[in-house]
Amino acid sequence: MSIYDNPTTVALTLRALRRFPQRTAFVSDAGELTYAATLKLIGGLQAGMVAAGLRRGMRVALLSGNRAEGWCAGVAAQGLGLSITWLHPMGSLADHLDQVRDSEADGLIVDMPTYRDRGAELAAQSGVITMTLGPADYGTDLISVTEKAGEVTPQDFSNSEDCAILNYTGGTTGKSKGVLRRHRSSGLMSLGILAEYELPQIPRYLAVAPITHVAGSLVLPSLMRGGTVHLSKGFDPERLLATIARERINMTLLVPTMIYVLLDHPKVDASDLSSLELLLYGASPMSPTRLLEGLERMGPVFSQLYGQTECYPVSVLHKHDHDRLRPERFASCGFPVAGCQTKLLGADGQEVAVGEAGEICLRAPWMMEEYWKRPEQTAEALQGGWLHTGDIARSDEEGYLYIVDRKKDMIVTGGFNVFPREIEDVLTEHDSVSLAAVIGIPDAKWGEAVTALVVRKAGAEVTAEALISLVKERKGGPHAPKQVEFVDALPLTPVGKVDKKALREKYWAGQQRQVG
Repeated sequence: MSIYDNPTTVALTLRALRRFPQRTAFVSDAGELTYAATLKLIGGLQAGMVAAGLRRGMRVALLSGNRAEGWCAGVAAQGLGLSITWLHPMGSLADHLDQVRDSEADGLIVDMPTYRDRGAELAAQSGVITMTLGPADYGTDLISVTEKAGEVTPQDFSNSEDCAILNYTGGTTGKSKGVLRRHRSSGLMSLGILAEYELPQIPRYLAVAPITHVAGSLVLPSLMRGGTVHLSKGFDPERLLATIARERINMTLLVPTMIYVLLDHPKVDASDLSSLELLLYGASPMSPTRLLEGLERMGPVFSQLYGQTECYPVSVLHKHDHDRLRPERFASCGFPVAGCQTKLLGADGQEVAVGEAGEICLRAPWMMEEYWKRPEQTAEALQGGWLHTGDIARSDEEGYLYIVDRKKDMIVTGGFNVFPREIEDVLTEHDSVSLAAVIGIPDAKWGEAVTALVVRKAGAEVTAEALISLVKERKGGPHAPKQVEFVDALPLTPVGKVDKKALREKYWAGQQRQVG
């Protein structure tokens, strides 16, 4: 322990909960939980984990929906000196089992009754110590132990060098990798968010996306401000609009696909959204045209976050940057946050000139330590002393970043390098287009043929020829899709990104070279 150590995630959490004991920390369909009751719950869960056989240095996987008990279980485990791995609520059994095994988890905590059956399957096939948040016919019920334990003061045995969390990447461009962070970085991440994200003075945060992932990064900062976290079981546009109005929600986080659904909902214009001060969006690019629509219909509340499992936060496009008089900035992912150094490096490892495309490379105190059990991939990602993100971007004279696309999503067609993001932005400018995804498919003549998959707005009509002509006019011949396929929906990853790996599968099956 060094005199220069920063507080751990657990220390920051316990301090926040002790500061505002009478305030409401969590609100859900199950009721409310005060800060004092949350503190007591964490202590009781720790007693249950110790009774179940967990000890300092072990690893535990957690499968939970948006439930206060699940979030508290994560804090309790980290306070005991355990490393935690959040299993995505929408993941498959194979994915969950693979991550339990790959993380070398000693324990598994399952949210009841949401994941009773999945938890039973994981417990049977993994053989780890199993605990449940609620009664079940398997494992130790931590809630029951907590209720019997009475007043238990939560403990923090963690230190800055301990492994705090081992979470897995989305796997949109390859096999999911475990990203290891120590407490020294995860605690600083919350401080970085507080410094940069324009949170309301006292947040009333509506958590719609899973708090086991990026939406969870706003829970602790909200509590540090003395705010309340309203937990939603999932995304239902009508329920979301009603909750904002009823609970006077002033802050939420949505992925672009959720925002598109909201904008297309017939009740959005009639809903009372006057309390909303901040609508953060991220996880994937948002169409500039639809962003302008959102500003006109929902107000100047939009702010974009950019980061990834390996390093977060990286940059922010603040509310004042969403200037309708400067729509070109809508394509930016923002200005780097103060604690994050950024460089755009070319294939030769040298920094590119302003306006030229290069890979975003980072240094930050909240950056990952390594890819778990993947030394070669770790060395590749951290070569030259920078984290190589795999995102290609340009910067303007003021230092704002404009992501062109994922490095692995780039299409090479007829000798030209084409970035799908630029084409998708043009396609979604059309009034009839709700969502678009562009991929390269194998082609004997071009190598890869630019192909667009388009979701039309309800009742709208547009021809493939019209969209191809639009792109050709705006971006030139190499960018124009060779074909446009209209679909009812696009496959999404559990975090709401368009799953381009799934889109490519039917086109690249059996090919010697696989893209992405």
